Amino acid sequence: MSTVPDPPHRESLGDRIERAIDARTDAETEIARGEAEAASRGPSIRRTAFWLLVTGVSLYLVAPSLIDVLGSWQSLSEISLLWFPLLALLQLFSLGCIWILQRLTIPRSPWSAVIDSQLAGNALAKIAPGGGAMGAALQYRMLVERGVARGRAVAGITAVNLLTFAVVLGLPVLALPALLGTTVDRDLLEAAVISVIVFLLLTGIATMLLAADTPLHRVTAFVERIRNRLRRHSPPTDHLPERVKHERDRILGALGDDWPKAVLATVGRWAFDYAILLASLAAVGAHPAPGLVLLAFCVAQVLAQIPVTPGGLGFVETGLTALLALAGVGAGDAVLATFLYRLFTYWLPLPLGLLGLALHRRHMGGDARSGV
Repeated sequence: MSTVPDPPHRESLGDRIERAIDARTDAETEIARGEAEAASRGPSIRRTAFWLLVTGVSLYLVAPSLIDVLGSWQSLSEISLLWFPLLALLQLFSLGCIWILQRLTIPRSPWSAVIDSQLAGNALAKIAPGGGAMGAALQYRMLVERGVARGRAVAGITAVNLLTFAVVLGLPVLALPALLGTTVDRDLLEAAVISVIVFLLLTGIATMLLAADTPLHRVTAFVERIRNRLRRHSPPTDHLPERVKHERDRILGALGDDWPKAVLATVGRWAFDYAILLASLAAVGAHPAPGLVLLAFCVAQVLAQIPVTPGGLGFVETGLTALLALAGVGAGDAVLATFLYRLFTYWLPLPLGLLGLALHRRHMGGDARSGV
């Protein structure tokens, strides 16, 4: 008697998001896949075709909003020139926090190796379809070429990914209380003060979760219960607290006694990134409720982590513009502020990646001449 095969399982949106989170925090697998693709002289034709198809369809769906945002460049002349060096400085501070964090996870490595590899890997991850693996692999190879031990490089990249992504996931929890009692038309100083309080709270919570087992277990067990209730049609999870504790221990193992500095650097990385968004809004004359802006920022960062398009291109613009409009920003100002924000956080790092590659080659030549 023949049996009818079960219909193929269709992956839900929740499954895709969870898979994206797993991939984002599994640097070893990402590096191994990127190295395998590099060894075979690039990714397979099937994989490339798949990601190009996904990217093409995704960009088609968000094309109207993306075109509106990119088309707003003509309105940049309406913005005071003083805002541009300020935005560039904030982006430099954000990158500086990442460099400090990576240097803490890979001690005694040359600063130039950390900076060059981060710039190049970050740029590649933003432009290559499904480029997280390729960006991580490029950074790994550049670090190894500069003399960093392979195991140390993997551990460092993994710790950085885990810390930065954990803060992204924790931000919405603090954004929701910030919504209470907030009104539109807050000035920039008041918005900055509220934001500083939020990020200081985030620093304290991150420090507590890294230092103590009991709060970490309670928080992750609560998250697991909520996840299982929301996703009743998916297999339940029963190992989240143990897995998170294992990853926390890996972070502490990579950082040693420097983990408090790493927490400050991680929070600083996102605080300066958020400051770019606040400054972009102020540059176009918009001063919405900071809690709503923080929530919009959180959603934009989560969208950027899902590898549907390179660097979340299109989806971040669409989501951020819509949420800023809900926060009370006019439609035109929301589009222009989004373009200004993405100009410094997405487009500016691309040429900086080329600079990182050029500096890496220069340093490699210097090391060879000096016998290193």
